[in-house]
Amino acid sequence: MSILDSVVIGAGQAGLSASYHLQRLGVEHVVLDADVHPGGAWQHRWDALTMRDVHRVAELPGDDAPVHDDARANLAVPQTFAAYERDHALPVIRPVHVDDVRDDGGILAIRAGERSWRSRTLVNATGTWTQPFVPHYPGMETFVGEQLHTVDYPGPEHFRGKRVLVVGGGASAVQFLGALAPIADTVWVTRRAPVWRTDDFTPEAGAAAVALVEQRVAQGLPPESVVSVTGLMLRPQEREAERLGAYAARRPMFSSIEPDGVRWADGSFEAVDIILWATGFRPAIAHLAPLHLRSPQGGIQLDRGGRGTTAVADPRIQLVGYGPSASTIGANRAGRTAAAGVRRHLAQLAAESTGSFAPSQAPSIA
Repeated sequence: MSILDSVVIGAGQAGLSASYHLQRLGVEHVVLDADVHPGGAWQHRWDALTMRDVHRVAELPGDDAPVHDDARANLAVPQTFAAYERDHALPVIRPVHVDDVRDDGGILAIRAGERSWRSRTLVNATGTWTQPFVPHYPGMETFVGEQLHTVDYPGPEHFRGKRVLVVGGGASAVQFLGALAPIADTVWVTRRAPVWRTDDFTPEAGAAAVALVEQRVAQGLPPESVVSVTGLMLRPQEREAERLGAYAARRPMFSSIEPDGVRWADGSFEAVDIILWATGFRPAIAHLAPLHLRSPQGGIQLDRGGRGTTAVADPRIQLVGYGPSASTIGANRAGRTAAAGVRRHLAQLAAESTGSFAPSQAPSIA
């Protein structure tokens, strides 16, 4: 079996960006994507989410920014990604669900069922969408109503006239309340009091938020999302929910779940029909477990003080869509950084085997 210079796992925004830059550098690679069709996680989003609602999504390198209009994001983004893969002749193979990545005598062995690839380096771009997180609360298995996570969100009409408990303190919870409060009876609960932004979200504010995530990754701690440190803001479409009191009536987390509702530690009870868990995601990196990349603190430590994409524990591995690059803002930059990291490691391998190619001579991305 031939040995590739690199394999990219995942064809979302970060994976396509990495492939684009690898191709520019002349790095032989393939992109393995678990989905049947292009579009990354965006093809699985709810119908009500429009391009006007998203921020810098699909702004791929060497391509025009998409129109931020009322088109459905779960249609517009896949169309954009499909055209991008075609126009740049990116080597995407799908559907390929990677089971694990192991070291085989210094070469990375990537296994997907009966199929396998061997590579000198790897760019992991699997994101978080396939790893929804739902915290456990006593009695949750006894609830007779519906329990849905963000990944299951079917759109607001499903909730019309229902009593809906929205759990979570992030942007998704705020958006769900904005859509549901005018047509349903909502209750909002969070672990901590929400932090609202009263100023504009400037590039400087975004950079400061990313820096906080970088600090955690630099220490090998599990990353928090960029959104979790930016604070919350209401968009115009959420003002009606605000007028109805959906945000002001926030309650702290309940202590247990009962068949027809939830109960707080003080004994108070709220009957609900649906629990909507807007409780976020975790990095989809279980397939990397055989490489033992995690630090004692539980996360994967990245180079350059958390600003880079190279795993400190194994410089063959680049992670994009992880930590500070797990956002549409950071995905493109991370793809470029990862491609440079791959080329740098390949140059190091060449120097070690021939002595004729110093790492400092590795070409950069213009």
